[in-house]
Amino acid sequence: MQIIDGKKRAAELRKHYEKAVQKLKDQNIQPKMQVITVGDDPASQVYVGQKEKMAKRIGFDFDWQKLDEKSTQEELMHLIQQTNEDPSIHGVIVQLPLPDHLDSQKVMDGIDPKKDIDGFHPYNVGRLMLGDDTLVPCTPRGILNLLDEYNVTIPGADVAIIGRSKIVGQPLANLLINRGATVSVLASRTKDVKYYTKNADIVIVAVGKAHLIDKSHLKEGAVVIDVGINRLDNGKLAGDVDFESAKQVASAMTPVPGGVGPMTVAMLMEQAIICACQQNNLDATALLKEAMDE
Repeated sequence: MQIIDGKKRAAELRKHYEKAVQKLKDQNIQPKMQVITVGDDPASQVYVGQKEKMAKRIGFDFDWQKLDEKSTQEELMHLIQQTNEDPSIHGVIVQLPLPDHLDSQKVMDGIDPKKDIDGFHPYNVGRLMLGDDTLVPCTPRGILNLLDEYNVTIPGADVAIIGRSKIVGQPLANLLINRGATVSVLASRTKDVKYYTKNADIVIVAVGKAHLIDKSHLKEGAVVIDVGINRLDNGKLAGDVDFESAKQVASAMTPVPGGVGPMTVAMLMEQAIICACQQNNLDATALLKEAMDE
């Protein structure tokens, strides 16, 4: 079985992104992203720290705006509007989850879609549905990048996605459909999960339940992408897939940790570069290709 190494792929991409950012700097464009957090959610602090580390490493300016947990919707929206109007900021993230008294969808709607490096704005979601996947949620984009890097055939493939969240399952289904796959999206009310997974060439699991899927769910030679990350009672991390069981039949699989997670952060950087290019009337595809060919 082949390990689909997201950590290794993300490290390779980081080197390309460093070159891409330098090309922007050579044209007097200093890319900058801003992250807004509300409150002190421990997981959010870790995630933003990871984003800050990678952003600075590839040459981005990084601004972290920390709002008090009791901040109002109006205060948050005012900060987003300031960010939208600041030409020096090319990409913005409002780190989720937000405190319960804040309307997350209103927040996503308020971000300038041209600066929406998370890919959550309704405009960008609509573009994805139409086949224009320029800015999309970063975890699905990272999964697609891994499948391509490891030469997994997508056109004509039968794919089972377990989990239909708006952040992973639904946008990933659209990305794969746009690439010619036949996709089944499974959820808690799906009557017979194994009916779909046993017939799938690619199985992608994004539920948040440790060891939900094992070899009995898979056909021989399936490619397995595990998006879940769960902490067990012994303190260790585990995916939604029982790795030791599934590896007996899978042809390729992502580990947890070190699989999809690093790719999510990498794709955030790529989309920030795309936004910086678009806001300066540059061809992002050409610039990234040139950086990757060097």
